[in-house]
Amino acid sequence: METAFTPLQSLAGGVLIGLSAVLLMGLMGRIMGATGVLAGFIAPAGLSDWTWRAVLLAGMVSGPAVVLLVTGQWPEVQVPMPRTMLIIGGFIVGLGVTFGGGCTSGHGVCGMARLSPRSIVATLTFMATTGITVFVVRHMLGL
Repeated sequence: METAFTPLQSLAGGVLIGLSAVLLMGLMGRIMGATGVLAGFIAPAGLSDWTWRAVLLAGMVSGPAVVLLVTGQWPEVQVPMPRTMLIIGGFIVGLGVTFGGGCTSGHGVCGMARLSPRSIVATLTFMATTGITVFVVRHMLGL
């Protein structure tokens, strides 16, 4: 399976993620960890807590509609994995988020920017696990 190299889109996405993390921290004093945002949306501390989370989540899921408005076509999404593998992967990510105390956006973007030792270790663990997983799935399982 060939992986597309999209440096400009990747750069733009990274800039938007970084900018949103800085704005959320600067304006609200909150860390932008996607799983923490979602958990607080499901079980909010109050209406104002729920509102900012709802707006942030709406922005996260509205990306394809923005692409449609800008380019006139929906973005192409390819998921070259069987549904079973996606379910297993989602379960494993959920376990990692639970036991790791956060996700890649919270640890990798916000935590590392604050030089948090815990976040640095978590991010190194995420990246090593990802590399091993890709090697096993692509080269050993041939998926």
